[in-house]
Amino acid sequence: MRIPVVRKLIAGIAVLAASALIANSAFAQKTKLTVYTALENDQVGPYKEAFEKANPDIEIAWVRDSTGVVTAKILAEKDNPRADVIWGLGASSVALFDSMGMLEPYAPKGVAELKPVFKSGKNPPAWTGMDAWLAVICYNTVEAGKKNLPKPTSWTDLTNPAYKDAIVMPNPASSGTGYQTVYAWIQLMGEKAAWEFMDKLHQNVAVYTHSGSAPCVQAAKGERVIGIGVDMRGAKEKTAGAPIDIILGKEGAPWDMEATAIVKGTKNLDAAKTLVDWSVSDKAMKLYNEGYAVVAISKMSQPVEFLPTNMLEHMAKNDFQWAATNRAKILAEWEKRYGAKSEPKK
Repeated sequence: MRIPVVRKLIAGIAVLAASALIANSAFAQKTKLTVYTALENDQVGPYKEAFEKANPDIEIAWVRDSTGVVTAKILAEKDNPRADVIWGLGASSVALFDSMGMLEPYAPKGVAELKPVFKSGKNPPAWTGMDAWLAVICYNTVEAGKKNLPKPTSWTDLTNPAYKDAIVMPNPASSGTGYQTVYAWIQLMGEKAAWEFMDKLHQNVAVYTHSGSAPCVQAAKGERVIGIGVDMRGAKEKTAGAPIDIILGKEGAPWDMEATAIVKGTKNLDAAKTLVDWSVSDKAMKLYNEGYAVVAISKMSQPVEFLPTNMLEHMAKNDFQWAATNRAKILAEWEKRYGAKSEPKK
């Protein structure tokens, strides 16, 4: 009577062992992708979850920081790349990497659906865009009322001496929003006029932050009257009840796009291509559109609450390659003139 029991026990153990082997094998086959990003902290979790749900055999390991820090890190690792993919970094930075031969060209599935401006000019593309973010003026109506400060409508309005120490904006060396704002002003106004404008603006700036989100957050909290910051953060703060108006400078809105690219030399090329394919999918665009009113596929762009509905009309003419080529020169000049007011680095 005991022999059948023993046989059943042995059979059960065999099944368990086989299951464990299959599970271990599946786990061993999971590819880990190192992905460098400057996405917001509250974006990386949902993006990772959505991608891994669709691709359970690939795991994303984020390396996240501000645009300037991530850009510097990738440049420092040029001869020994650590990243497999860049997902969510300013196109002006990604265009710089392309010019240095650091990217693996790839035409993802669905690339034809992207608006032309949301992909590099090469075939196959060196990078593809995700969404566009604009630099806006976050204006605290309550604090402005207390100090009797007028509501600005343009960038040049911000040079009004009445705003002394009332403005905060990002440092362009560490913030993508900061850099896009500075190079857009130069393209909009011309180099000489732009530096003269920034000299006057500097008199009113209390501090330059190392984050593109921080200025609108500070304005929302009433720590400053005006924050020059990223549009989506302003919208989130207003949604949460902050007494701020989100203003597009009438001269034109500085903007950049978040871009995706494969780092040349990756040992996980197939998995990297899978991520880039997903990054231009409708599912990805729907996620991007939760924070950004302008995404790379026109049909997926839906209005975002509290952001102006005419954002596309206000986007300034933008030359990403020029911004990439002149990055070091612009940042050196900016630091020489205004760096003394930057907040301490953490």
